[in-house]
Amino acid sequence: MIRNTPSMNTHKRQGTTVVELAFVLPVFMLFLWGLIEFGHAYMVINSLNAAAKKAAREGSVDGVSTAVVEQKVRDYLESAIDISSLNVMVKSAGVFDDGGVNPQNIDYANLPPIELAEAEPRQLYIVRVELPYEDVSITPPYWIKGVTLKGQSVMRHE
Repeated sequence: MIRNTPSMNTHKRQGTTVVELAFVLPVFMLFLWGLIEFGHAYMVINSLNAAAKKAAREGSVDGVSTAVVEQKVRDYLESAIDISSLNVMVKSAGVFDDGGVNPQNIDYANLPPIELAEAEPRQLYIVRVELPYEDVSITPPYWIKGVTLKGQSVMRHE
């Protein structure tokens, strides 16, 4: 008859699981939190791009003003995120017509403004939406400060 007794090896390792969990769990939880936060930021960027695209499409027709396009962006986003610090810019994007321009070297804030109601046919314009990450993060951003989430759409006026 074999007795069901713990072996000497099992007896020596009784606290090992708790110690290993104490080391691994914080690292795993930090990784999981970062994954969730990154996914949320990516979702907000996609929302900003979608709002800019929809508003730019509406602004491409005659008779729609820049103010209407800016309000459309806010209307699209207000049900999804806090828009109190949302920055919406509608600017002339003729710089892209020149060709050979690196979009990363463009200062979008200094592009000339455009009034879409008075835009020429085929004139290129950009709808750019910016939002500080701190205003939409799930948890307080202890190490991510000064990051701005951006979305944009470039369209030609009809």
